[in-house]
Amino acid sequence: MRRTWAITKKELQMYFYSPTSYVAFAFFFLIVGYMFSSNFLYSTMIDVRMVSSPVSFLYLLVIPLLTMRLVSDELRQGTDELLLTSPVSITEIVVGKYLSTLIVQLLLVGGCLLYPLIMSAYGTLDQPVLWLSFLSMFLIGAAMMAIGLFASSLSSHQMVSGVLGIALLLVFWTIDWLGDTVGGKIKDYLGMFSIVSRGNNLQKGVLNFADVLFYVTLAIVFIVLSIQVLERKRWR
Repeated sequence: MRRTWAITKKELQMYFYSPTSYVAFAFFFLIVGYMFSSNFLYSTMIDVRMVSSPVSFLYLLVIPLLTMRLVSDELRQGTDELLLTSPVSITEIVVGKYLSTLIVQLLLVGGCLLYPLIMSAYGTLDQPVLWLSFLSMFLIGAAMMAIGLFASSLSSHQMVSGVLGIALLLVFWTIDWLGDTVGGKIKDYLGMFSIVSRGNNLQKGVLNFADVLFYVTLAIVFIVLSIQVLERKRWR
């Protein structure tokens, strides 16, 4: 655990030294703030979904920016050989890098608490809807971070990793739309894997443990895939 945390701290330092991270954060909060103000100032609705809906969409662009360098930077600089032959296991490396993304994800979600605070000055917020909506934002982002980490392990070029990350996220984002075009039982089956639709219950204030388990399982699957990719690189 000590070595995993050391990797996490190293990655967090890289985040806060990287201009790309600041650009991603600035873009994220600028767009969320604009979308919130354009909706709330004209409708004055006390609905936290005015925050959660645009946030989950912006993840498509922001998360690949935040994750594309995680492994690809090591591959590009050649430090992957030193890292892969060190006493630290592949699992510790991947989990350490992923934990750093979860902390960054907490910062993204935590910064969005400003908007419910503004809304609370104009009316009463539904507390279950508020906190479960923010839980859905965190879970969606956590699953997307794992997908972005996997994409980063596939190439030594950051931009290629970023594009791969966006492509993979779009698959999970649009899979329920694909189901709509097919219809029938296939629609219901594909809808089960939609990274967006799974968060609808939480955003309505309904805690469904199957939805939580879906996001946790999805993150674990892509963490394991990242470990397998790096294991293959180690033995090449």
